Amino acid sequence: MFTPGSNRLLALTAALALGGAFTAAPARAELTNCERVVVTGNPAYPPLTWAPEDGEAALTGVTIEMLSNALQGSGIEVEVLNLGSRAKALEAVEAGQVDIMAGLFLTRELLGSLDFVYPPVVDVPSVFFVRRGAAFPYTGWQDLRGKRGAAQQGSRFGLSFDTYAADHLDLQREDSGERALRKLLAGELDYVVLERYQGLALAEQMGVDAQLDTLEGSFINAPLYLAISHDSVCNTPALRSALALGMLEQQQRNEGSRLLDKYRGIWAAPFRPVSEPAADVPLAE
Repeated sequence: MFTPGSNRLLALTAALALGGAFTAAPARAELTNCERVVVTGNPAYPPLTWAPEDGEAALTGVTIEMLSNALQGSGIEVEVLNLGSRAKALEAVEAGQVDIMAGLFLTRELLGSLDFVYPPVVDVPSVFFVRRGAAFPYTGWQDLRGKRGAAQQGSRFGLSFDTYAADHLDLQREDSGERALRKLLAGELDYVVLERYQGLALAEQMGVDAQLDTLEGSFINAPLYLAISHDSVCNTPALRSALALGMLEQQQRNEGSRLLDKYRGIWAAPFRPVSEPAADVPLAE
């Protein structure tokens, strides 16, 4: 159950807006029995999480619904807070100002401040986007040598590929995935590396999905998790167990795939021509 208009949510928002001047213990005493958790995420990561331009939801997407589903029947209310960027959201969760980050890749550094809930929300594949009709033979990373590629600034694709790219590939970094795709379509690049779901949603938003293909096969599948702050007073065995069991049940029903289809359709609907049916396009290979 979402309560985005609650007094506690407003207090958290106000405190964070004032430069993070926030004293965790007094304001969070009400959570001793974990009646409510505050959740945040990346507001620009469709279809997994994003901030809708209209409606009452602070954030929406696959990770938000799966977290809410996991806690159904637990008696714990879910408040969703949009902090404006992934960096600010992660900072607030690591500091214990917010309880849960909905959608995060596991890294060695983050294990020092967060507990990751297993099983993951979904596995996120990253793929190589190319212009339709301009695909080149691909059997492995070595086939990217001599090609002009690009990725979004700050994106990481696993230590093995990142090291290989730094040593052997001409891989530019662009400010946004949209800019990278536009340069690809203009013939300035041979390929763009993006997370598949994000890239497909972005291509639909730009209206260029019919102009793009992906090289067959993703080169890495990275699991995306829910992560609980070490400093959250709700971070108890009971909460971790409820989330883990709830995520396992959804995994067994293949709920992640269904919700990826659902939210990709929701995200893309405003950008489709009026005459085009807004049917979901399956994401499965």
